[in-house]
Amino acid sequence: MKQARPLTITGGRLVTPDSVMDGAIRVVEGRIAALGKVTAQDGDEVIDAKGQLIAPGLVDFGVFAIDKPAFHFGGITRAALMPDQSPPLDLPSRVSYIAKSGKPDLWVHPLAAATCELRGSELAEIGLMKDAGARGVATGRKWIADTGVMLRLLQYAAMLDLVVVTHAEDAALVGDASATAGEMATRLGLPSAPAEAEALAVARDIALAEMSGARVHIRQITTRAALDLVRAAKGRGVAVTAGVTPAHFMLSDLATAEFRTFARLSPPLRSEADRQAVIEAIADGTIDVVASGHDPRGPEDKRLPFADAAPGMAGAETLLAMTLGLVRDGVIDLARAFALLAGNPARLLGINAGVLAEGYEADLCIVNPDKPWVVDSAKMAAVAGNTPFDKQPTQGRATTVIKGGVIL
Repeated sequence: MKQARPLTITGGRLVTPDSVMDGAIRVVEGRIAALGKVTAQDGDEVIDAKGQLIAPGLVDFGVFAIDKPAFHFGGITRAALMPDQSPPLDLPSRVSYIAKSGKPDLWVHPLAAATCELRGSELAEIGLMKDAGARGVATGRKWIADTGVMLRLLQYAAMLDLVVVTHAEDAALVGDASATAGEMATRLGLPSAPAEAEALAVARDIALAEMSGARVHIRQITTRAALDLVRAAKGRGVAVTAGVTPAHFMLSDLATAEFRTFARLSPPLRSEADRQAVIEAIADGTIDVVASGHDPRGPEDKRLPFADAAPGMAGAETLLAMTLGLVRDGVIDLARAFALLAGNPARLLGINAGVLAEGYEADLCIVNPDKPWVVDSAKMAAVAGNTPFDKQPTQGRATTVIKGGVIL
């Protein structure tokens, strides 16, 4: 699906890496040709943005399922897919298939399995999977407990210049826990693990990253102790980045009070003090990426006792709105919001997208940041509506999504 004729979007506010400014943008042959004081030329298709934001399409880093209707609803034009598939993405043929699976209206960037069958013991053929289209390596839903295996993985990835995406929970401490240890887990009688399980995992992986020189992205950082470790490591020049999902800056473990399994997540929801620490880390730059963690789960996985339910949330449709809430609250500005949602994840993947700049891929969304709507799990575009934000009023919607210059 190629762009048939040039496209000019006028009358909007351009969200660039540095600022938000009035202007227009012109797209030719799937790439951004000009932006700023731009006028349409004869033969151009023209869209009037009517004062809305003209922003880069979102790059969702670390989803567990490809769900095009939900992604298009949320303004997502690219998604980095975790290797936890059936079968896992631990062979070049599987990676190659996934890399082509979203075209033409969605780019899917596979993250290769770090170890065979994601068992955490034997390194997979990472070099061959890079050649097949992998844009990074991931440990999957679990932490690699064997420190020797993790070091070899990081050394190998450093040679290939691939980012390693890790899950930060010490598996021996977490076990089968479904909640964070504390007052709420005790009151509910839920099996729990200490929040320190995250900091212990982060500390080891940072130390190994420092030894190997590898680029490490910790997919979700949700506790103050772990954020302090990342902040200090960045200060030393370690190539570590951190991500989070909206659930962990919007909700605390109080959301589990009624045993509603839509709030059964991995890592589990934390204390209010940790939630506030996440917001502070987004504001000061410690956190680099906000991603949806999109993991739609049907009744067979969620209509169970809390401790038995599968973790995960359908997050693609609410990702943009919840992040724009941080802008309305004065935590970050619009430029920083789209750096978290698009620019930074694109840079981790090594792709020329995620920002409004000449020559970059014309993956765009027109956003009405004030458009009110109510999250309704029964009406979501995702294959399952397991959202912890069910029935929550919110603001901000992508009104038009454009992929490679083509309106979707």
